Amino acid sequence: MKSFYKYIAAITFSVALLLPSYNLLAGNPDRSGQAGASELLINPWAGSSGWGGANIACTRGLESIYTNVAGTAFTERTELIFANTTYLKGADINIMTFGFTQRVGEAGALSLAIMSMGFGDVSRTTINNPDPGDAIIGTFAPNLMNINIGYAKIFSNSIYGGFTIKIISESMADMSAQGVAIDAGIQYVTGPMENIKFGIALKNVGPTMKFSGDGLTFRGFYNQFSRTSPTFVQPSSEYELPAQLSIGGAYDFLFGDNNRFTLAGAFISNSFTKDQFSIGGEFSLKNYLVLRAGYLYEDGITKKSDRTTVYTGPSAGLSVQIPLNKEKGSIFSVDYSYRDTDPFSGVHTIGARFTL
Repeated sequence: MKSFYKYIAAITFSVALLLPSYNLLAGNPDRSGQAGASELLINPWAGSSGWGGANIACTRGLESIYTNVAGTAFTERTELIFANTTYLKGADINIMTFGFTQRVGEAGALSLAIMSMGFGDVSRTTINNPDPGDAIIGTFAPNLMNINIGYAKIFSNSIYGGFTIKIISESMADMSAQGVAIDAGIQYVTGPMENIKFGIALKNVGPTMKFSGDGLTFRGFYNQFSRTSPTFVQPSSEYELPAQLSIGGAYDFLFGDNNRFTLAGAFISNSFTKDQFSIGGEFSLKNYLVLRAGYLYEDGITKKSDRTTVYTGPSAGLSVQIPLNKEKGSIFSVDYSYRDTDPFSGVHTIGARFTL
């Protein structure tokens, strides 16, 4: 127990040092839209996104690299996941995600995850040709990419912790921006059946980003008498990352022959948008069929006139798990999740998971 308090104190001290710089606990809706790299707040994994963000304390395996990296410490050998997300169906936005995590030594786990968000081909426009329908002069394809490298460790039978380094890349036709961020998380497991869990995750802490490139240049004149047209550069403003602090708990109800129901909840503090509360549950039938659902609440979300997010709150998902090798515990799983939105026709994610 003394070790647990030591780790909690260390993380609390770290958070306290970061708060003045990144305003983590602001929860200020007036700042909404002032941050960039908002794709960092999109869960691209099919297995965990159906919880509605409630599984901070009970997330396990590779998908924890998004929710709470401490959960990757539960990796027993090797895990690979491929996932595809149709984001805001009808908007032609697609997210491809791949990742793997590998047990390192007796107590560590190393993870890598790559998320690429595409928006399709966009027609180019100019001042002289503002309507691409008149004469298409080419297209470009904006892309957002995050590379996550994480490490987690088992510190004791009850304490698990880890961190993630994120490399952020945003690009369009003639401008791009790059940045880095850090996540950190800890989980505490207790109870007679190790069925009581607590977790805390600090996400997207990093320096500001800014765009650069030829898209910020233009031709002009020094004055009306100048005969030359030099190239000028219009500098881009810097923008902060959407830092987030999440605290959650979970309880496993164990019954029957290898059946489980987990009830979880979390408080999510956003530095640039409203604070959120999440509750979710997961039912596992002999580890073959897993059903999950969640609800993410924030102020005004129940009324369309007051809602300031595309999400309406409900989410759900399921996993069908097929054993490949019972002796080694290898499985193949197909995962699916749905998040309700208004407008558009929701966010649909499907994934394939291999545990080797």
